[in-house]
Amino acid sequence: MREPIGYAVSPAVDSADLNALFEASWERYEPRDFSAILGRSVAWVCAYHGGRLVGFVHAAWDGGVHAFLLDTTVAPAERRTGVGLELVRLLVDACRERGVTWLHVDYEPHLGSFYERAGFARTAAGLIHLGG
Repeated sequence: MREPIGYAVSPAVDSADLNALFEASWERYEPRDFSAILGRSVAWVCAYHGGRLVGFVHAAWDGGVHAFLLDTTVAPAERRTGVGLELVRLLVDACRERGVTWLHVDYEPHLGSFYERAGFARTAAGLIHLGG
């Protein structure tokens, strides 16, 4: 029997573990220091399988009623098993508990059905690329 996935809201997590997850999950990923990112997040959720980090999502926060869901990441071996939806569900709950009224998310068109299943409505938004 397969060991279940465990989830934790805003646990202590280090950049090395996050970078390993992101490197395994994203093409052309550049390692970064997550301490500043987590410092500006209202909450984050981690998924673990056998003690190994296999999923992550966080919400950047304006300090008021708006937060922005970012970096939904699931290890390739755990995709299409419900881990991503559970990460987002737990993050939505954590944001609600912390007084966030509006949770925003941007995504590529092929991810639309995922975010709709997670409860997000499609909206029009503006975007400007600042380089980099």
